[in-house]
Amino acid sequence: MSMFCYQCQETAKGTGCTMRGVCGKTADVANLQDLLIYTLKGISAYSLEARQAGIAVPAADKFIMEGLFATITNANFSKDYFVALIKQGIAVREAVKTALVNADVEAKVTHDSALWFADNAAAFEEKAATIGILATENEDVRSLRELLTYGVKGMAAYAEHAFTLGYKEDAVFAFIEKALVATTNDQLSADELVALVLECGKYGVDVMALLDKANTSTYGNPEITKVNIGVRNNPAILISGHDLKDLEELLEQTKGTGVDVYTHGEMLPAHYYPSFKKYDNFAGNYGNAWWLQDKEFESFNGPILMTTNCLVPPKPSYKDRVYVTGVVGFEGLKQIGERVDGNPKDFSAIIAHAKQCPAPQALEQGEIVGGFAHNQVFALADKVVDAVKSGAIKRFFVMAGCDGRMKSRDYYAEFAKNLPQDTVILTAGCAKYRYNKLPLGDIGGIPRVLDAGQCNDSYSLALIALKLKEVFDLDDVNKLPISYNISWYEQKAVIVLLALLYLGVKNIHLGPTLPGFLSPNVAKVLVDNFGIGGITNPEDDIKMFMA
Repeated sequence: MSMFCYQCQETAKGTGCTMRGVCGKTADVANLQDLLIYTLKGISAYSLEARQAGIAVPAADKFIMEGLFATITNANFSKDYFVALIKQGIAVREAVKTALVNADVEAKVTHDSALWFADNAAAFEEKAATIGILATENEDVRSLRELLTYGVKGMAAYAEHAFTLGYKEDAVFAFIEKALVATTNDQLSADELVALVLECGKYGVDVMALLDKANTSTYGNPEITKVNIGVRNNPAILISGHDLKDLEELLEQTKGTGVDVYTHGEMLPAHYYPSFKKYDNFAGNYGNAWWLQDKEFESFNGPILMTTNCLVPPKPSYKDRVYVTGVVGFEGLKQIGERVDGNPKDFSAIIAHAKQCPAPQALEQGEIVGGFAHNQVFALADKVVDAVKSGAIKRFFVMAGCDGRMKSRDYYAEFAKNLPQDTVILTAGCAKYRYNKLPLGDIGGIPRVLDAGQCNDSYSLALIALKLKEVFDLDDVNKLPISYNISWYEQKAVIVLLALLYLGVKNIHLGPTLPGFLSPNVAKVLVDNFGIGGITNPEDDIKMFMA
C-alpha cells in the first residue's frame, strides 16, 4: 500500500484508504500529513517540558493547533503546503528546545518524533514511510491512539475558530500536547489510553464552550431566523466553511459594492447571529451540504471562498472561481493571505472577480428556519416544557453531525420523515441538510426541526439537555425523553461524540457506519460502557427508540 488513512467515515471499504483517499487526497499528501502529525508530537514533547518549567511557548501552541487543523479531512490537499509546514514545524521544535537550553532546563525527551531531522521533500517522504498509522502494531493500542488523535484534531479546529476571535484557554493547548505525547508512549496501558480518550471529551466540552463564548460575545446570541434559499439578480460571492471572522470581513468589504454574499454548507448558521443582519447584501444560503459542491458551485456563477475544511477537489469547469484561505489548500487555487498586524484579510481580488460574473442561477426557492441555539431555546423553555408535560411532545431526537456522499445516508432523511408527529429533531452540523427542507411542520408553534447551528453548536444541544434535566428535576440526563441518532463524517464529529460521553450521555447511535479506526475490542468497550450502537433501517430504529 502507498498510504493508510481511516480517519473519515467514507474510508475505503470501511477499513482504510491505501492508494488514494476517497476524499481525493493523494498518497504523498496523506503521508506528509502523517509526518506533520509526527512532528507535532515532537514539538509537544518539548512544549510540555517548557510548561513544567514555567516557560511560555505560544508560537508552538498556535502551530500545533493550526497543524492539526490542516490535516482534518477535506481541508488541504497541497503537497507543497505540507512540505513547507513540516519545515516550519522542525524550526518551531528547535526553537522550543533552544528556549529550554537557555533557561538551563535539561529536557528529558527521547522519542524520535522530537529528534529526527530532514530538510527536503524527498527526505520527508522517506521518513513518512516509516512512521504512519500502521507503525503501531498492536491493533487496540493503535485504535485508541488514533481515536485520541482524531479527538484532538477536532478540538484544534474549534480552538482555532475561537483563537481567531481572540479567545483561548491554555489548558486546552496543554491537553492537546499531553495527548499527542501520550500516543508516543509505549508504556501506557489500554486502560490508561481509554482514560485519556474520556479526558479528551472533557476538554472537548471546554473548547466548545470557549467557542460558543467567542461567537456569542462577538456576534450576539443566535435568534430564530428565516433564511432565504433563493437568489437575487446581483453578482455574488459564495462563502463556505466555518470561519465567521472571514465572513464578517468579507461583508464589510463588499458593503456598497453591488456584490451579494451567500453562505454555503456549515456557514448557514451565520444568518442566525444578530451582528450579520445589518448587511443588506447578505443575501441568503445557496445549496446544501459540502459534498454537493461539485454540482452546486457550477451554477453559482460567481467566485467561491473556502474558509475551512469541507473542500471537495474542484472541477476544471469552476476551479478558476475557487479561492481559499486559512488552512485550506489545493494546487492551483487562488489564496487569500492571512491577517497582518491585526488588519483584516484583503478580499479585493475576489470582489473584483465577482463583479465580472453573472448572478447565481437559482437552485431552489423559499426559506428555512434556524437559530435554535441554547439561549434561544431557553427563552422558549416554558413553551417546550409545557408541550412535554401535556404530551404534545413525546420525544426529542438529537440528529446532529455530518453529512456525506454515501447513498446509505438517505437513511437520515427517511428517519426524519417517518418519525411520529409528536417528536422534535434537535440538530447541528451539516447533517441537517438531509431533512431541514422537508415539510415536517410544528407542534404548537415549535418547529419539528430545531437547528442550533454549526457542528460545534452541538454544545448547545448538550446544554439544552442539561437544562431539561434540571427543569424536570432528574438525577440522570439519560432519563430524559431524548434519543441520540448521530451521523458522523470527520474528526470534529469525533470530539463531539467524546464530549457527549464525558457529559454522561449513553446509548448514542452512530452511523451510517461505526468508525473504521475502532478495533473490535475498543468498540466493545464503548458498547459495554456507554451503549454506543449503530443503525439498521428507519422503521426498526424508530420502533426501538420510541420503545
